[in-house]
Amino acid sequence: MPTSRDAQARKAARQRAIFESDIDFAIILSDPAGVITDWNAGATYVMGWTAEEACGQSSAFFFTPADRANGWVEREMHQALQNGRASDERWHLRKDGRQFWASGDTTPLYGDDNLHLGFMKIVRDRTREHLADQAIEETKERYRLAAKATNDAIWDWDLAGNHVLWNEALEEAYGYPVASTETSGDWWMAQIHPDDRARVSASIHAVIDEKGSDWTDGYRFRRADGTYAEVLDRGHVIRNAKGRAVRMIGAMLDLTTMRSAETALRESEERFRTILETIESAFAIVQVKFDADDVPVDYQFVEVNPAFERQTGVDLRGKWVTEFAPNLEKFWFEVYGHVAKTGEPANFENYAEAFQRWFDVRAVRVGAPEDRRIGIFFNDVTERRNAEDRLRVSERIARENIERVQLALAAGAIIGTWHWDMQADLFSVDEAFTTAFGLDPALAEQRLSLEQVVVNVHPDDRDELTRKINEVADRGGAFAHQYRVRRADGKYYWIEANGRVDHAADGTPQNFPGVLIDVEERRAVEAERDRAISALRTLNETLEQRVVERTDELMQAEEKLRQSQKMEAVGQLTGGLAHDFNNLLAGISGSLEMMGIRIAQGRLNDIDKYMTAAQGAAKRAAALTHRLLAFSRRQTLDPQPIDVNRLMTGMTELIQRTVGPSIVLETVGAADVWVALADASQLENALLNLCINARDAMADGGRITIETANRCMDRGTARTHDLPEGQYLSLSVTDTGSGMTPEVIAKAFDPFFTTKPIGQGTGLGLSMIYGFAKQSGGQVRIQSGVGQGTTVCIYLPRYHGEPIEDRSEVDSKSPLPLETGETILIVDDESTVRMLLSDVLSELGYTVLEAADSVAGLKILRSNVHLDLLISDVGLPGGMNGRQMADAGREIRPSLKTLFITGYAEKAAIGNGQLGPGMQVLTKPFAVDILVARVQELMKS
Repeated sequence: MPTSRDAQARKAARQRAIFESDIDFAIILSDPAGVITDWNAGATYVMGWTAEEACGQSSAFFFTPADRANGWVEREMHQALQNGRASDERWHLRKDGRQFWASGDTTPLYGDDNLHLGFMKIVRDRTREHLADQAIEETKERYRLAAKATNDAIWDWDLAGNHVLWNEALEEAYGYPVASTETSGDWWMAQIHPDDRARVSASIHAVIDEKGSDWTDGYRFRRADGTYAEVLDRGHVIRNAKGRAVRMIGAMLDLTTMRSAETALRESEERFRTILETIESAFAIVQVKFDADDVPVDYQFVEVNPAFERQTGVDLRGKWVTEFAPNLEKFWFEVYGHVAKTGEPANFENYAEAFQRWFDVRAVRVGAPEDRRIGIFFNDVTERRNAEDRLRVSERIARENIERVQLALAAGAIIGTWHWDMQADLFSVDEAFTTAFGLDPALAEQRLSLEQVVVNVHPDDRDELTRKINEVADRGGAFAHQYRVRRADGKYYWIEANGRVDHAADGTPQNFPGVLIDVEERRAVEAERDRAISALRTLNETLEQRVVERTDELMQAEEKLRQSQKMEAVGQLTGGLAHDFNNLLAGISGSLEMMGIRIAQGRLNDIDKYMTAAQGAAKRAAALTHRLLAFSRRQTLDPQPIDVNRLMTGMTELIQRTVGPSIVLETVGAADVWVALADASQLENALLNLCINARDAMADGGRITIETANRCMDRGTARTHDLPEGQYLSLSVTDTGSGMTPEVIAKAFDPFFTTKPIGQGTGLGLSMIYGFAKQSGGQVRIQSGVGQGTTVCIYLPRYHGEPIEDRSEVDSKSPLPLETGETILIVDDESTVRMLLSDVLSELGYTVLEAADSVAGLKILRSNVHLDLLISDVGLPGGMNGRQMADAGREIRPSLKTLFITGYAEKAAIGNGQLGPGMQVLTKPFAVDILVARVQELMKS
């Protein structure tokens, strides 16, 4: 009796024989890591590698490079382990480098103890079937496209049912709509000219009845307008297995159109010859000469047009170029020789020393390849090249001007821009301009007249403004004038219009670009200074203390005046450059317009570059807006209760990496530190900027100490720090660097002031920190001495309450699952913003209601409609802002959650210094994922 071991041996031998004998299937065994352990004869037959060559290699070696780079082998093994099998069809490699299409199955192998032994992959060559399927699909697609694209009227005649199908060319060529035209063969015959009808009917039925297959005839076919077209009709009969004609397919060619095309071709050729004789572009047929080694060494001008001599200054017809220019650059021979040999066209610009000119050249091969002839079109572009050199210099100057404009915008000196086409009396303005002039912001999207613009100018200032405009229109050049304008709140504010009038060559005023500068504060400071000086003169000299206090007030007023005058000076500098700021808007609007044109043309491949250009310009514009708001202390802040110790600790690792290993970083957090009320992200930016400044002050390394403390300021201390009396949280950064002189400290917060070398600093960092602290109700102070290091301290108001969860942690969480039935009300006067919000939230499954102003929004809030969330802009038309509307709505819906969206820091958005419970603020522009995270956070709170 055979033993169990013998049976197992015989079974293993049979399995091995099957493994080795099957050459139709490639069978590959690998260990758990994917390293090949066995390779059958079928694998050698299919892919070419022997077992000795394949064993020990990774299973990925016969996959394509793209699949290996994408980790396809690893995913296939993982899927096989999870599902018990992994199947695919894809391209693989043979040993000779060719690719073949294969179907494969990968299964995991397990031992008796369920131990994973590896994988078995079975591969079958399906290249022939795959290519055949592709060919069939391509043939079907070509037929469909041919029927759609051809100008011939293609017909398909079902002989049994006497039913004819036509393609769209029946309408395009002959005027019969396919959808409404009778489809019988009788209708077709009825449109044939009566004199031709019997002959055509006889010829076509002769083919059908006499077992023929192809039919051709010419006749006159009546168009829908009653005229006749001469056509050539061809058809092919399809018969069944019994030889009976069941179907006939053909195409009707309009010979009238062909003959017209032939006439047009002859006329086109004549026009082409005429064009060559009259165009300004030089044209020549050139015979290229090659030496025994097939290297181009000369070329002869076989034919030239009259413009050739005008462009080159010489007559070279029938001459070899080396006769005129024996030292001509090799470049010309190499390029022309390459075109003559390969037939690849060439487009280039190059300088010809022999002619002392730049030429723009297009070269193509003409005639048979063995003729070695090319046709060249070229133009003398010397003047254009010289103009481009001048343009590059001009663009460099323009870029420098744009940078100055952007810095002025960021400094907060400009509150609006305009461009006035004086001939058409049309103003293009931005939204900030309409706000400054008390106009409807929607007018920023329109073109306004001068009468519309000045409607809110103070009556006492209007005549003088008109006189000043007429004066600058006559003389041209710079313009600066101050006057009062009534805004939406009914009050008048002082502004300064600053610009430049450009004249045409005949002296006619053409364009008047410019900017608006807010001088209300400066005018108020000047008035305060005058009052202070007058009051000081009347004081009794014996009242020394009053004199000291009043003098201190005067000095503060003069310092404010100095700062205001500095801002005015920056604004005046940009008067002649204001139109350059519109470059960003031109990039956006131009890209969008080109996208519209390309979409209409069906050229979708060009959309990405215009989309990228528009997005890039929009992001740069948004960045400029945020910098402008920061400097003017009008950026949108989201003040929240903050544990500053936790914020400082969380940033320690980032700051240490930023300042480098030569700097020792130390943090000292006060025990029981108070909660501060501020925007966390802005505070993080301020802290990081202060540490970078400290690092730059310690070229040879040193120590940075970040410290928090509680500060109680009485009246005298608060006055010294220019703060209201009260309790504050201080965050200070101290370095052991070179320190500052008193003169440098006095200017440290001035925009653009920096002690760093040119190109290493803009002088904007401390200005932004100063603006953030002041807008948050706090202050920034510097203590320093030369060689004694520097301490910069930020004071923030104390918040009586507990800190909230870090927003960054909330926003970084995975999106929360949505619940059905949740309704959101969107209130925004900007239709595009409403559309964006509605589309995003509707796709997430929310029910969305919309309102365009506070009146409509409040009406919905006071209705019985179920609402889960209100999303509202802060600035709204209708008599109420967004915060007032939300507060009114909460009288009826006390628990209504609210998300304010704004690109401007309206005081109404934060009420008495903070948002109410269930309220948050989001700054425009915002990313869609941030919007979704905020909405889901509020829904789940």
